[in-house]
Order: sequence, then C-alpha cells, then structure tokens
Amino acid sequence: MTERIDEMGPIDYLVVEFPGNRMTGEAFPLLVDLVDRGIVRILDLMFIRKDEDGTVTALEIADLTGDGELDLTVFEGVHSGVLGQDDLEEAAAAVQPGNSAGLLVYENLWAAPFAAALRRAGAELVASGRLNVQAVLASLDAAEAAS
Repeated sequence: MTERIDEMGPIDYLVVEFPGNRMTGEAFPLLVDLVDRGIVRILDLMFIRKDEDGTVTALEIADLTGDGELDLTVFEGVHSGVLGQDDLEEAAAAVQPGNSAGLLVYENLWAAPFAAALRRAGAELVASGRLNVQAVLASLDAAEAAS
C-alpha cells in the first residue's frame, strides 16, 4: 500500500444535486473525456434519489432515468468500495427531498507527480479546501466595482 500511496494524486469527492431529479447527461461526456485524457481516475460513482418523504434510494448507474435505456454504461461497475452506506447517508442529508444526487470520488491524476515529489521531500498536507465559485466571482466583481 505504501508504494501505491507514494504515487497517488490527491483524492476529492463531489456531491452534485439534481433538482427535480432532472439529469440531462450533458456533463457525462466531459467526465469521460477527463478520464480518457488521464486527468482524473474515478474511484467511485453512485447516484441516489431522495423522495418527498425523505426515503433515499440508490440508483443503478446504467439506467438513471428509469426509461429502460442504458444511460451511462461507460460508468457501470465503477466502484472501488471507498463510498459506504454512511457516505450515502451523509450525502443524502445534503440533498433536498424530491431531488437526486451524484456522488463522485476521484483521484487527480494530473497532480500525482507533484504530490509524489512533495511526499518524497518529506512534505505533509496540513490543510486542504475548495473555494466556492460563486463567492470568488462575487469577490472579483466587488473588487472590479471598487476600482
């Protein structure tokens, strides 16, 4: 395991909510492209639906729309075991009733050489985070308006 961790890039997760269970599929080809170009490696991809009464159901990746047609066969079987039942429950708590969500765990392959070099040098990650895009844009707009 130590050899593998020495070469891995940072691991991130996303929970993306789809209001009214509307998944257009527009983003999926872009995700496939990121994988094909070696930018990210998907470790886990799962979908859930939260009914109006709060009941949470895991959705099959192959037929998310429930129309009997295979929607995302390219992602079928993407399951490393990183996501567990507790993760699904935590994600579901962030989702409004009547909506669906996708849970994605991915390795940032683009950053693996950089991260490995830092680890070899004895560096340790002591903090990490992500900035909210809307907040950054609002700050940039405010700074522009002030100048």
